[in-house]
Amino acid sequence: EAKPVQERGAIRQTVAVTDMLEAQRDYIMRSVEERGVRLVRLWFTDVLGGLKSFAISPAELDNALVDGMTFDGSSIDGFSRVQEADVLAVPDANTFELIPWGDTSTVEARIFCDIHQLDGAPFIGDPRQVLRRAVRDAHQQGFTFYVAPDIEFFYFDKLEGTGDGAHVDRPRPIDNAGFFDLATNDVTGQLRKQTIRTLETMGIPVEYSFHEDAPSQQEIDLRHTDALTMADSVMTFRHLVRELATAAGVHATFMPKPLAGVQGSGMHTHMSLFRGDDNAFYDADDPYRLSPVAKHFIAGLLRHAAEITAVTNQTVNSYKRLVPGFEAPVHVSWARNNRSGLIRIPPAKRDNPLATRVEYRSPDPACNPYLAFSVLLAAGMRGIAEGYELPDEAGANLFELDDEALGKLGITTLPHSLADALTQMEQSELMRDVLGEHIFEWFLRNKWREWQDYKTHVSEFELRRYLRAL
Repeated sequence: EAKPVQERGAIRQTVAVTDMLEAQRDYIMRSVEERGVRLVRLWFTDVLGGLKSFAISPAELDNALVDGMTFDGSSIDGFSRVQEADVLAVPDANTFELIPWGDTSTVEARIFCDIHQLDGAPFIGDPRQVLRRAVRDAHQQGFTFYVAPDIEFFYFDKLEGTGDGAHVDRPRPIDNAGFFDLATNDVTGQLRKQTIRTLETMGIPVEYSFHEDAPSQQEIDLRHTDALTMADSVMTFRHLVRELATAAGVHATFMPKPLAGVQGSGMHTHMSLFRGDDNAFYDADDPYRLSPVAKHFIAGLLRHAAEITAVTNQTVNSYKRLVPGFEAPVHVSWARNNRSGLIRIPPAKRDNPLATRVEYRSPDPACNPYLAFSVLLAAGMRGIAEGYELPDEAGANLFELDDEALGKLGITTLPHSLADALTQMEQSELMRDVLGEHIFEWFLRNKWREWQDYKTHVSEFELRRYLRAL
């Protein structure tokens, strides 16, 4: 009996995907043998974006690619409870890469994993599965979500303290350069170049790199790709930067605000939606070159900005960056080329339709990229689904306006602290939907504990200001 056309198409698609996976598995096994790989590291992340790993031998790899590897999920923050401990790490065959750093006498490879329950169902505590779900929902509406982050970080002298609180580490910059400075015998410049070369050997292309404004501050901008691939790339990037810095006797940090009095480190995130090969954000007939899809997407980001900020800026330190005077965004607004607002629409070179994009400026590089990209996409897609109206462009320098002037323009501000951001998140139906109940509740509990620890800590500022005077 002939099957319906739709069912035959689904069968052909399933067969094609299966054939691709088998071909990729064959390529991996052949590469492991030809390159003499001795260890394969299975990578995944916890809810806060900490990179986790365990290693298997090449003899176990074929079985891992087919059936996954069981491990104790109760050992990972935000994963399983003790009574439901075991989970599966299922390697994503498309992420296999040789590791081009470390001990050159032993060839190693890494591969990212999705976490599943033992019955094969996606595990609800896996951040990578959250992004997969958000991307799939957008794809069902005909969109592919592309992302390009500008990642800022600092290099400091090797830390001398113990890190246990008994002796506090002091960040010591290793240069006094500023924006785009070029110096001979520049240690940070050499490290940047080495980082870029290593990234590109792992298939992670770089668009720009330069010295940022603050002493020892760097920026490396990754070339746009789909959101899931980019989240994997950000995790690889952070690990690689630290590894190469340590090998050079330097400490690299993605802490949002490690130095007072200078700007902090952000992760400005450029985003676009495509329908096939066409940029869904571009409209040649619009004065701003923004399509209705783009305007609704931006409106969604603006309306839900406060409630997603706990994820895009997840530490108490994040909010010492989000203050006026240091180029970080504070005001919930948009403009075509105004760096004082939350959202900027960068001008496209030569009016290139493919280059029209949205730059969301508040995230910092300490976030979990899987969750950050998920909530950004969800906020924008909610704007499209509900047809949110885009407010007027804020063309003025918002840092120069007082509260009364901002109020007349209808411009609000981002949360002022982690506590403010968590309060907004708790009330958000959107955040509960996109993260899922498990991660939503665990994230809030964990971050409220962080806030409580911070609130009860007596800082050096207080001791210097009050101990002798009061």
